[in-house]
Amino acid sequence: MTQTLKLPVLPLTDSVVLPGMVVPVRLDAPEVQAAVGAAEGKQVLVVPRLDGKYAAIGVVAVLEQIGRLPSGERAAVVRGETRARIGSGVTGPGSALWVEAETVAESPVTGRTQELAKEYKALVVSMLQQRGAWQIIDGVQQITDPSELADTAGWNQWLDLEHKSQLLNETDVTRRLELLLEWTKEHLAEQEVTEKIAGDVREGMEKQQREFLLRQQLAAIRKELGDDDPEGENDYRARVEAADLPEDVRKAALTEVGKLERASDQSPESGWIRTWLDTILDIPWKSTTVDTDDLVEARRILDSDHAGLDDVKERLIEFLAVRSRLNRKGVENVGGRGSGAVLALVGPPGVGKTSLGESVARALGRKFVRVALGGVRDEAEIRGHRRTYVGALPGRIVRAIREAGTMNPVVLLDEIDKVGSDYRGDPSAALLEVLDPAQNHTFRDHYLEVDLDLSNVLFLATANAYDTIPGPLLDRMEVVTLDGYTEAEKVAIARDHLLPRQLVKAGLEPTDVEFSDVALGMIAAEYTREAGVRQLERGLAKVLRKAAVAIDTGEQTPIHVDANTLVTYLGRPKFTPESAERTSVPGVATGLAVTGAGGDVLFIEATAMDGDPGLTLTGQLGDVMKESVSIALSYLRSKGLAGDLASKKLHVHVPAGAVPKDGPSAGVTMTTALASLASGRPVKSSVGMTGEVTLQGKVLPIGGVKQKLLAAHRAGLTDVIIPKRNEPDLDDLPESVLAELRVHPVADVADVLALALESADSTVSA
Repeated sequence: MTQTLKLPVLPLTDSVVLPGMVVPVRLDAPEVQAAVGAAEGKQVLVVPRLDGKYAAIGVVAVLEQIGRLPSGERAAVVRGETRARIGSGVTGPGSALWVEAETVAESPVTGRTQELAKEYKALVVSMLQQRGAWQIIDGVQQITDPSELADTAGWNQWLDLEHKSQLLNETDVTRRLELLLEWTKEHLAEQEVTEKIAGDVREGMEKQQREFLLRQQLAAIRKELGDDDPEGENDYRARVEAADLPEDVRKAALTEVGKLERASDQSPESGWIRTWLDTILDIPWKSTTVDTDDLVEARRILDSDHAGLDDVKERLIEFLAVRSRLNRKGVENVGGRGSGAVLALVGPPGVGKTSLGESVARALGRKFVRVALGGVRDEAEIRGHRRTYVGALPGRIVRAIREAGTMNPVVLLDEIDKVGSDYRGDPSAALLEVLDPAQNHTFRDHYLEVDLDLSNVLFLATANAYDTIPGPLLDRMEVVTLDGYTEAEKVAIARDHLLPRQLVKAGLEPTDVEFSDVALGMIAAEYTREAGVRQLERGLAKVLRKAAVAIDTGEQTPIHVDANTLVTYLGRPKFTPESAERTSVPGVATGLAVTGAGGDVLFIEATAMDGDPGLTLTGQLGDVMKESVSIALSYLRSKGLAGDLASKKLHVHVPAGAVPKDGPSAGVTMTTALASLASGRPVKSSVGMTGEVTLQGKVLPIGGVKQKLLAAHRAGLTDVIIPKRNEPDLDDLPESVLAELRVHPVADVADVLALALESADSTVSA
């Protein structure tokens, strides 16, 4: 049954009062003091005021007592009785806010209400039992009214003001019990997880403390028994003191050992220190191998492993001679620096740059380690990572020294021209200190953070081209070029090295297949055209595979492979001399060029036609070659050798059109092709040429003479025109090639035209 009451409003901002609750209210706010002072019949309407807004429903409460709290503050004790819905404001005595309030009748109790009340009471009793609050449990057990039971939730400390305000506003007791069950179950689930986490943490801490105590006791027992670390594995101080380390490295290692002894075994830092100490102790700081003193035997090993390459072999023998003299005199370092060399082997693919490293190490009597640099983009790969990084490692140079087990190995830096750079740094810049003989005696790896002497290491670097090696890095290396092999050298390599290796891979015996020298020469000259021997080895492998099939099908051994039978194994030759065919008409000249695969023959074609005068260039020519065409045409016109080309539409083409071409060595060939077109005199089919030309007709020197002459020799040319100033480069050419080529050093384009063009008489007679 409801009734309407006129009551002063007592607002609460920090709590919510539900029916049945007896709570103290501080009399610190003016509106609270006004409500208490103006109360008639000792009744007030307690209303929550959250976020500055009054709730729609409050609680009619009785003022039980007015006094002071233990802290001395004035307070009033109120007891909530029943819910009341706030109506309109009315006037009343004092300065308090008076309103009309209509009490809210309790909703009827149903069977579901009783079930919910029973379930909620069980949850509350379970929670109170965990806390040991037995007196409160007795009071809860005596409550039979579901509404009264639900309103006891006002005492729950884990319910916030919003939840309690929602309970106050809910007039249906069944709905209040449903909300309480939902919130209580969520709270119990959260509490269970929290207690589990706390238990795990407590258990882990107890386990760590127990293990620490046991370890301390074990260490003390071992110390008393004199059996402290019998294996010596964990006693880093003893290992460092027993190791043969340089003095500065020993000091740094003992400092880290001190940190390790003070650190906990569970500390991450102790793991980093152990890894660093293991790395330091694994490096062979003072371990070296003795270089061979027998120069004759060293040269024999190099000659047996590789045909040709006299420049490299002579340089290595010189290195051995110097080292042996220093060793005999007892000189380890000169001016604080070692005599280690840094040789860069530059040449096309397949000439044996990488395999030469193993031969060099065997000839010197040193350990060999290969470091592949192709595609490396992270500077830390060279200098190592800082120890603060997770998974930090020393750089590849330090790892190579550790792998070799000596401080003077042969380290092959393979594909140094293919080192990249990105946001992680420039590895080629990190190599500057490694490859500088004047600096690498104090190389400092970021991981080690101590000086490492690399001056006794023989570094061999391999590259395919000079252009892609950074200039400062190239300046620190002694360059030795491997320009390729002659046909005779290829036959010797095939006979002595490639054929025995491929016989083993094909599962054949040396007596099963016999190759004639003519067949080997044909494979090298007519089936492959390269500076190296990689394609030659593939050709031999193909012949041997087919021979294996023939033997398995019953053919008699040995199988003879000669010039006549080679076609049955490899098909018709892929490379035949074409200079005579291509230069049979005026306007075509044979040039020589250097590509990434070595030297090659290049044909330059020119033609003229009726139409508007102009010049068309095709063949993916670079700016330098385009300028060479213009210079050649201007020179011919200035000398009166252009004929009627000035009134014609000219087209200059350099096959193949899909391959980009550029370089400062095509001027002579361009001039010859245009002069041939203007005069109607074809270029001699046996002549190849290289060189740049000026507007005054001077022939300028160029690079790659050896590779170009080897390419001319492979292509079957007999006469080669080179700049006069390149004549000293002929000293690098094998005698066998010079004996078969007529080399014409020239200084003026007029001499080139006189040598290259057919005579006018022979053209007319033809």
